[in-house]
Amino acid sequence: MPYQWIQTALDDSGAVLQKLTLWPHRSLPRKGFVWFIATTAILLALPIIAVLGSPILWGLLPFGAIVVAGIWFALQQSYRTGQTHEELTLDRQHLTVRRSDPGKPEREWRTNSYWVRAHIRKGPVEAYLTLTDGQREIELGVFLTPPERRVLCEELTRAIDRMRG
Repeated sequence: MPYQWIQTALDDSGAVLQKLTLWPHRSLPRKGFVWFIATTAILLALPIIAVLGSPILWGLLPFGAIVVAGIWFALQQSYRTGQTHEELTLDRQHLTVRRSDPGKPEREWRTNSYWVRAHIRKGPVEAYLTLTDGQREIELGVFLTPPERRVLCEELTRAIDRMRG
């Protein structure tokens, strides 16, 4: 799953800090990106080979270049949005959520961890995961799949309950 729990002890009294980091899943690694672009360019070049030496080549060539450039741009944009991540820090006193989006300032929500509840709601997406302290509600893991959000909600509920003692 595209998230990871890290649990650390803060001091000798046994105070525990739990940290959850979430990130969007990207199924195409950078090495795969190179292979995909190269394969696309080669497959687009095959029909062009048949028209080598004719004026039709100059009519087809710009469209092939536009297709490869469009795919390149779309995949680069996908990698850029993949830099988004959320970090949740939980201890007995506080729960803090930080969200970092490329090109935007970091957002932070901090509240008393005793009052926090994790919920799955009907919302703009299936299995909309929210955290609320009774006054404010925030979304968490919007880039996760619905089954991942359901599992994460259960894990968050258990972690919050453990912190309450």
